[in-house]
Amino acid sequence: MLDDRAKLLLKALIERYIAEGQPVGSRTLSRASGLELSPATVRNVMSDLEELGLVASPHTSAGRIPTPRGYRLFVDTMLTVTGGGLASPTPSLPPDQPQKVIANAAQLLSNLSHFVGVVVAPRRTSVFRHIEFLRLSERRFLVIIVSPDGDVQNRVVHTQADYSQAQLAEAANYLNAHYAGLAIEEVRTRLRTEVEQLRGEIVTLMETAVQVGTDAFNASKDEVVISGEHNLLDVSDFSHDMSHLRRAFELFEQKTQLMRLLEVSSQAEGVRIYIGGESKVVPFEELSVVSAPYEVDGQVVGTLGVIGPMRMPYERMIQIVDITAKLVSNALSHKQ
Repeated sequence: MLDDRAKLLLKALIERYIAEGQPVGSRTLSRASGLELSPATVRNVMSDLEELGLVASPHTSAGRIPTPRGYRLFVDTMLTVTGGGLASPTPSLPPDQPQKVIANAAQLLSNLSHFVGVVVAPRRTSVFRHIEFLRLSERRFLVIIVSPDGDVQNRVVHTQADYSQAQLAEAANYLNAHYAGLAIEEVRTRLRTEVEQLRGEIVTLMETAVQVGTDAFNASKDEVVISGEHNLLDVSDFSHDMSHLRRAFELFEQKTQLMRLLEVSSQAEGVRIYIGGESKVVPFEELSVVSAPYEVDGQVVGTLGVIGPMRMPYERMIQIVDITAKLVSNALSHKQ
């Protein structure tokens, strides 16, 4: 356990390093901490912190910098986030098409943080309001699925058997009459047990359409919108080491690890902070992520966040992410 003096010195060191990006020396830290301590005393405390793995001495510099473990202790126990910390006026996200709200939110996160904004789009419901089949040519027809909120999915289907427009209409009418308002997965289950009275070819047609609907909805899930990757070019922590920058851009391009990280975030309340290198989710020591879930009508449907260097102003990032999550929730919710 750290005593109060060691905590104050560690906090002062991290805040100074975040602000300036240079190793902090004992004399500077003695003045910055506000404690009446000699540089020699500060050096002794820094040696203790270094043994604990909370700070490190880069190269031959006399100054020290925080480690990921030091940052973790800082964000868990030393941050005091107060409201109203954003200098700019409170932004807004006017209600619009969900895709536009998500894109605007990613850009807003990027603009306010000057780092990278990331938003996982809401998972689209697999419930359908209306389904329609349109014959295009021999053994080829179009499936049109309309969700309750008006979202439309179109897929072209190629079949072994040929269906007339009358058969397509019969299948669509049956689905709309008996299963509208249900999830596609439930329709698939019920088709297997409830349609003995229909002709075999119509059942096969409906099962094909349901599979297409499942594929369409699955393909539209978990879209990741990223904005502001270019901001990392202006971050000295990355611009001085192109390998760090390259790894960061590979992460944005693959998106898989981002999805795993943000999926974890959606299962927790409030803002979460992930320090680079401390988990398999954020494998790069150079990056940190500040994230929060957002809701639609009280239900968590997605996650958003800011990705930047480990040396980021966490207090401000927490406020930016928290405010943006609330804005997105309000813009997407149907409550008046």
